[in-house]
Amino acid sequence: MIGKLSGTLLEKQPPEILIDVAGIGYEVQMPMTCFYELPSVGEPVSVFTHFVVREDAQLLFGFNTKIARALFRTLIKANGVGPKLGLAILSGMSAEQFVSCVNHGDATTLVKIPGVGKKTAERLVLEMKDKLKDFGNDLLTPFSDAAVLAPQEHPTVSDTPADEAIAALMALGYKQVQAQKAVKAVNREGMTTESIIKDALKSMM
Repeated sequence: MIGKLSGTLLEKQPPEILIDVAGIGYEVQMPMTCFYELPSVGEPVSVFTHFVVREDAQLLFGFNTKIARALFRTLIKANGVGPKLGLAILSGMSAEQFVSCVNHGDATTLVKIPGVGKKTAERLVLEMKDKLKDFGNDLLTPFSDAAVLAPQEHPTVSDTPADEAIAALMALGYKQVQAQKAVKAVNREGMTTESIIKDALKSMM
């Protein structure tokens, strides 16, 4: 089990990053709520990870706190929720917001996430309520277990920020037309890829 990676951030292509650890490059997928906190390319980075082994792939998912990882691990144990859907859920809302949705029985907000239908949302609320009671108030206080992250900066990319944002939203499960419409609605000159994604996700929630 690979539980944590510390090294140099080589690439940022939402929702995936590449980390150089002692000469080995690890591809890691991250929910956008964690991706926003990453340092710039070339800077040191440390992320907590969850390793998934399938017949056709070995996947690493990264998180900036142990709590975010714990929530992801709890999510993917729920009926009908796999790593891809777990990634989409934690990209559309923070850990605190998801716990709030569950505690308030807010299935309507969850339905807005790609891949989450009405039945899945209702089932999530029911299944997760008991599982999340152990999270207590920890999600409402500043994280003390955060991985080491430098102040956020943004590297120069070959594609436009809007193009990268659309690609990232599609990777999270949104349809191309839906992603293009959301990006077009929020995109302004000078915005970074991450800020476009963040605003686009907010507009769809």
